[in-house]
Amino acid sequence: MPGGPVATGGHVIGASGSKNKFAGIAMTTFSAFGGILFGYDTGVISGIKEMKAWLREFGHPTTDPKHPTGYFISSSTESLVVSILSAGTFFGALLAAPVADFIGRKWGIILANLVFCVGIVMQTVASSVPLFVVGRVFAGLGVGLISCLVPMYQSECSPKWIRGAVVASYQWAITIGLLIAAIVNNSTQNRDNASAYQIPIALQFAWAAILAGGMCLLPESPRWLIKRGRDADAAASLGRLTGQTPDSPEVEAELDEIRTNLEEEVALGESSYLDCFKFTPNRIALRTLTGIFIQAWQQLTGINFIFYYGTTFFKNSGIDDPFVITIVTNVVNVVMTLPGMWGRRALWGVGACCLSVQSACKVLIAFVCFYIAFFASTWGPIAWVITGEIFPLQLRAKAMSMSTASNWLWNFGIGYATPYLVNKEAGSAGLEAKVFFIWGSTCFCCIIFTYFCVPETKGLSLEQIDLMYTHTLPMNSLEYRRRLIAEGPDFMHHDVKLRHSGDEKA
Repeated sequence: MPGGPVATGGHVIGASGSKNKFAGIAMTTFSAFGGILFGYDTGVISGIKEMKAWLREFGHPTTDPKHPTGYFISSSTESLVVSILSAGTFFGALLAAPVADFIGRKWGIILANLVFCVGIVMQTVASSVPLFVVGRVFAGLGVGLISCLVPMYQSECSPKWIRGAVVASYQWAITIGLLIAAIVNNSTQNRDNASAYQIPIALQFAWAAILAGGMCLLPESPRWLIKRGRDADAAASLGRLTGQTPDSPEVEAELDEIRTNLEEEVALGESSYLDCFKFTPNRIALRTLTGIFIQAWQQLTGINFIFYYGTTFFKNSGIDDPFVITIVTNVVNVVMTLPGMWGRRALWGVGACCLSVQSACKVLIAFVCFYIAFFASTWGPIAWVITGEIFPLQLRAKAMSMSTASNWLWNFGIGYATPYLVNKEAGSAGLEAKVFFIWGSTCFCCIIFTYFCVPETKGLSLEQIDLMYTHTLPMNSLEYRRRLIAEGPDFMHHDVKLRHSGDEKA
């Protein structure tokens, strides 16, 4: 599932502080509410396109017994309606970096909510497919912006010791959004007028209002303020996040570290997107490609097949009440995301292995729940945490933007192709449940990818991760990480001297 952390500086707020800064944790965790918007929108389209009222408004009448509502939409229309959101999010993700740099992380999130609401208005009042589709595009632009800006804000503002869990809370919010959508769809499905689908769609105004209103009250990222030369505002912001006064020694010390890192970044010069793919001693190209493929493989696990087309799939499989089953699968998704908020590399391998075994099974509901459980506790949240940690300082924003865009690009491709793979009609493959053999094969590839390309980063600072890439390969990262943690600053200082010595000789 989409979304993704971006920290555009090596320093993380609270790195040298205590573990009791509840205010900063609460504020950065609240911003994860942006995940509700994405999760709810994904889940709501799965249900409303099976409602009689929606099909009557946007589909065509039929006497085919395969369509008990008396109306249907073609595979091409279904593909367009579902997947076009991801086309909007792709461009929204690419726009996130310049938006964040120009108006800030906080106000960028608020702007994204306004764009999202424009799309919701269009979908709510639409009486034809074209306007509904355009509304999905605008909503997608908003969600794409949020998917980068929210975890960017979290990464730059959350204390280091709990950074991973805070950023992973964005994925948890996505699962909660999916669950709420399933409950709302089930509650309105039997209405015999347009309110059946207009209520679930319009409810998204509430989620946008909560997020935008809350962000108005939260501080801006101190790092962005320092970058803009607003030192006094940065001190006030950091003071709120750490529970200190703006002129306290702790706040001044952390601001000095931010300034130092900013000076180092400026000294490196401006970096282009092309620089993200250069073969350098610290393996920038490997890291960029790892981030891009992490997001691709997350989508290729097939999870959004369930969340985009779950209601349709259960219905076509003979399930009496597919809306209720969708609620059950979403409950599993919410609960099982919690273990993944503290995991990393090892959980990924286990998750991909279990996903690949599940995909060949035919015990439908039980094994779909099993499938969702392992995704939720592994590839769901951990993908965002890893992606936010592996990029070097000077290229982090650009590389993260491309990684997130990769997620949405594959999201769009899979969303568009699935009806043609699953449906039994002219021009479609008619795979139905056999589509899980495809997801099983891709999940097996995830195991190989994890072993060779994903390092173990838990408990390491961003600078230590940079050293890890310089001195070892991801497959050997467990041992190197143990040495970094065991020997601490002495080992790190030794490695930095070695790297600088090598640079001088070169």
